[in-house]
Amino acid sequence: MPSVTDELIQRLYEEPPDGFVAARTAAINEAKESGDRDAAKRLAALKKPTVAAWVVNLLALRRPELIDDLVELSAELREAQRGLKGDQLRELTAQRRQVVAALVDAARRLAMEASGPGAKLPLGEVEATLTAALAEPTVAAQVRTGRLIRAASYAGFGEVPRPRLRLVTDEDESAEGSEGPDDAEVVDFPQQSARDERRRREFEQKRRELRRELGTAQADEKRADERLEKSEAAERDAEHLVEDLDAELAELERRRTEAQADVARRKQGRRAAERETAVARRRVGDVQAALEDLESDEPD
Repeated sequence: MPSVTDELIQRLYEEPPDGFVAARTAAINEAKESGDRDAAKRLAALKKPTVAAWVVNLLALRRPELIDDLVELSAELREAQRGLKGDQLRELTAQRRQVVAALVDAARRLAMEASGPGAKLPLGEVEATLTAALAEPTVAAQVRTGRLIRAASYAGFGEVPRPRLRLVTDEDESAEGSEGPDDAEVVDFPQQSARDERRRREFEQKRRELRRELGTAQADEKRADERLEKSEAAERDAEHLVEDLDAELAELERRRTEAQADVARRKQGRRAAERETAVARRRVGDVQAALEDLESDEPD
């Protein structure tokens, strides 16, 4: 059964990203005030998702059955892909695109309901993430959590092995330093002891180096997250400026259209006045001519 913190985290990842940081800070402060340090620690570790990741999270959290269908189809497609050629592969590719297109459309509708009809959504990144989830089980598992913070991408369809990094543990080092029974019979104890001491020192040195590297990596990650948040804020400000300018341009275009219509009306009025003037001038000419004729015939 989900805990209160799990439900809170889900709500955080369901809300649009522009309010994520403020909502997370409020949740952390509330957890600290209530004395729930574990919850505060969990909340503080949450990363703000990009808009594309938020759209995918929304799909996973509100329509989990669609993601379940995606995972199931992913396994079926990988199994069917083995040994297929030509027409079968083309049919498989078409089916995959149809499924992804349907999921993107469902995610778009959910995001529009959550953020409003005027929201600009990076649907290309959403499509790339869902395509990657359809191709790679690890990505599908991440999508299923509803807590993505970055969009994913995939260059081709199929399984691709990935390198894994892990920290060497005491058990690993002990296993590496251990020798079989036969070796123990031919190595004298002083040599063995010196070798163990050397390996212990090497292990401690490696552990210190890895811890330093981990601290540096975590500091780099924190700085990168801060830069990302600033960049995203700057991007949103720029987008808002563009929206404001678009609104101003639309208003100017409306006024321009009205002004053009007014010019057209005034031009018609001028032409009507010109016609009236021409008629009046002809009338004046006619009357003057008649007067002159009359005066020429005036009796003495």
